[in-house]
Amino acid sequence: MTEPRAKSFNYAIGMFGTSIPINMLKTYAAIYYVDKLGVTTAQFALMLLIYTFIDALDNPVYGFLSDRTRTRWGRRRPWLVIGTPLLILTFVAFYSVPDFLAGNALFAYCMLFYILAGTLDSVINANYAALFPELFRDDASRAKTNAMRQAFQLVAMIISIALTPVVTQALGYSLTAIVYGMLGGVVILYMTFTSREADFSPEEEVPQLWQSLKDLFANRKFWIAGFANAFYSAAMALVLASLPFFVKYALNLSESQSTFLFAAVLLIAIACVAVWARLVRKFSLIPVWRAALIVLAIAFIPLYFTKTLAIAIIFAGLVGFGFAGVITTMDLIGAKIMDEDTQRHSVRREGIIANALGFMNRLSGLFTSAAFYLVFIIFGFESGLNPGPQPDLAARFLLTIFPPILMVISFAFSFFINFDQPVAAETVTE
Repeated sequence: MTEPRAKSFNYAIGMFGTSIPINMLKTYAAIYYVDKLGVTTAQFALMLLIYTFIDALDNPVYGFLSDRTRTRWGRRRPWLVIGTPLLILTFVAFYSVPDFLAGNALFAYCMLFYILAGTLDSVINANYAALFPELFRDDASRAKTNAMRQAFQLVAMIISIALTPVVTQALGYSLTAIVYGMLGGVVILYMTFTSREADFSPEEEVPQLWQSLKDLFANRKFWIAGFANAFYSAAMALVLASLPFFVKYALNLSESQSTFLFAAVLLIAIACVAVWARLVRKFSLIPVWRAALIVLAIAFIPLYFTKTLAIAIIFAGLVGFGFAGVITTMDLIGAKIMDEDTQRHSVRREGIIANALGFMNRLSGLFTSAAFYLVFIIFGFESGLNPGPQPDLAARFLLTIFPPILMVISFAFSFFINFDQPVAAETVTE
């Protein structure tokens, strides 16, 4: 039998693998296609809008199919084994644009492979997330394992976000994507083959799609947590995408200098994950979650007034502190929703719920799309070839005005949810 520490490690390191490709994809898609290749901000906003609806529609289907899968290898493993190489191939293709593409053909290529890579990431992450409440049955083991996997995620973000400007400068985007893709894929497959799913019996009820959707639609906590997560995810997605613009246009530095700001956010976050996990154990989940949301909202504001890299690094550290709190608590909220669903309906459907929460998370694309479209309308920022008369204000808007507004909305949603039962649900088979 796997030792608890090894069990936590084997599962937690999977977050390193899943984070490597998707973080580079979503962080550098805009700066690569808009600033370097000439895709317009209006086209990029349209792509995000289309992607949001496609990804929202396919998420419940992925979860339903995963929960109904019955193989000798388990429910989640087949999806992870098949989905991982496909994700890597589409991710590499996204950053390996044929030289002859331009105009609408370039935009179509960008949209095709962004959507394919994004939807395959949904397959991977939904099955990975569904394993969490299944493998770890109490709040203590969940808090410990989640702190560990968030630390792995932050290490992955240092590589795939903070170091990427330096790496791409040396290797180019295509070769960087190949290296990151191979690294992420190997780690995902390691997690897949070393994490043992809970067994299911032949008599166990198989989830039904329409009944599951009906139960979810009636689940008030699902909607509240989903919207809170959607606004938070939109804020952070916008931060990742806009920070290179902020460095280039607001601070008047080279793109490679964004490494220092990303590193400040992520290194502080790594240092503070354990602090937030300790606070969860001491004060309980909900109040700590709310505190993390409002801290992150406030942390963006000083960056608006920043004009030097040194000061920006200090304030970026404050963002990292709040970010650590949200990632430490958000997944625990989702796990509790899955527990309550299992207790109430006596059927295991972690995949459907994880994907449904992922569907809510994908709504964040609506807000990031709106933000890029607004900088086009308000500031005239079209692309790196035509940045308009006020590119510095456009960059500050993307990084320091839109995200805190989204975080305040997320914070407001958190006051409409609570959990009466502190004990995690037992698995149906047990």
